[in-house]
Amino acid sequence: MEKIRIGLLGLGQIGSGFYSILTEKKSYFANEIGVDFEFRKIAVKNPAKKRNIHVPKSLLTSRALDVVRDPSVDVVVELIGGCKEARQFVVEALKQGKHVVTANKALLAEYGDEIFELAVKNHAWVSFEASVGGGIPVMKALREGLVANRIESIYSIINGTSNYVLTQMTEKHTDFEEALKDAQKKGFAEADPKLDIEGIDAAHKLAILVRFAFGGKVRFRDIYCEGISRIRSEDIAFAEAFGYRVKLLAIAKASAQGIEARVQPTLVPKSHILANVNGSNNAIFIEGDETGNILLYGKGAGSRPTASAVVSDLVDIAKKRSLRYQEETIPLRAVRRALKIKSISSILSRYYLRFHVMDRPGVLAKIARILGDHSISISDCFQKERSAGSAVPLILLTHDAHEADVRNAIRAIDRSPIVRGKSQLIRIEGNEA
Repeated sequence: MEKIRIGLLGLGQIGSGFYSILTEKKSYFANEIGVDFEFRKIAVKNPAKKRNIHVPKSLLTSRALDVVRDPSVDVVVELIGGCKEARQFVVEALKQGKHVVTANKALLAEYGDEIFELAVKNHAWVSFEASVGGGIPVMKALREGLVANRIESIYSIINGTSNYVLTQMTEKHTDFEEALKDAQKKGFAEADPKLDIEGIDAAHKLAILVRFAFGGKVRFRDIYCEGISRIRSEDIAFAEAFGYRVKLLAIAKASAQGIEARVQPTLVPKSHILANVNGSNNAIFIEGDETGNILLYGKGAGSRPTASAVVSDLVDIAKKRSLRYQEETIPLRAVRRALKIKSISSILSRYYLRFHVMDRPGVLAKIARILGDHSISISDCFQKERSAGSAVPLILLTHDAHEADVRNAIRAIDRSPIVRGKSQLIRIEGNEA
């Protein structure tokens, strides 16, 4: 039987779920999987804190580096989150030649080059299934199940908070602020929700997906990131009227000119499978050259689903140890070359444009002329009924246009005296599927 001795960093929501699964199912893992998991030490900020799970006091310490450097620890499981301390502990563990399991998407997105290169140098394994999609085994699918494929594109909903907020706005016709407050009340959003609603969390996860879907280094700052805080209830309603739903998508597409990698609110056809992923659920829609389209769907967060992914990484490590693997090929794929990420200004897309305009004769013609001057053609149009003396919404859908042209046109339109307030731009993606 393979024995894995664990040093755990962090006993928060995910750490507690992870500890509970391994202790509750200890005999199952021993009898059915052939692995004996043993906790050697657990680092927490306050060992005296009262917890909802029972952990022997002898396992607890406030000295994380002692856990990392403990010669009896085989695998360091990092579940503290953040970057500064986590980076220090993971780097030290790899330098000690220890294997690492982490759920820390921010750490891998921003310091992945350093971490994976250290893993290669020290013949250690870094496993991170829980970093993207919670309990959804997307990394295993990319690394193993789809290994025969060249990945063409990824369209994903990988932030449950934003998806919940947009679902509430769609189904209950609430505005953004009300939907966010509801998400916070129900525990789907943090007190400070910026990382989620501004798309940063999804961008961290996308950086990891791109690294392993396309095989190479990714600079997090090269990934375009736009959140949902500027989405208004009227945008949701107008999108519905045109046959679309608004989703926060993390998108990656391969092309001869480079890789598109962007997080953005997106209009998706109602009949598309991603348009019907609601609540806090996640989904990753992958197109491979051999398999065609594949959907992975499920709970993208939560104590037990995320902890389940951490356990799967530990079982993989146990199998590799039992087979006496000397090298891990995955980090090599992650750092073998620098991927070229296309600038957002170079992408080609269709667009939803919302203007608030003074209801005067010739307004639509003037806006259409400015768009035409920037090589943008209109595919559909809707203008709300006249309201004397006040601004009314004018909604335009475009054919394919270059982002740079659209942004330049909007700047020109926004300078016009016929427009009131800042105009809205939402990209349109996806054929019906």
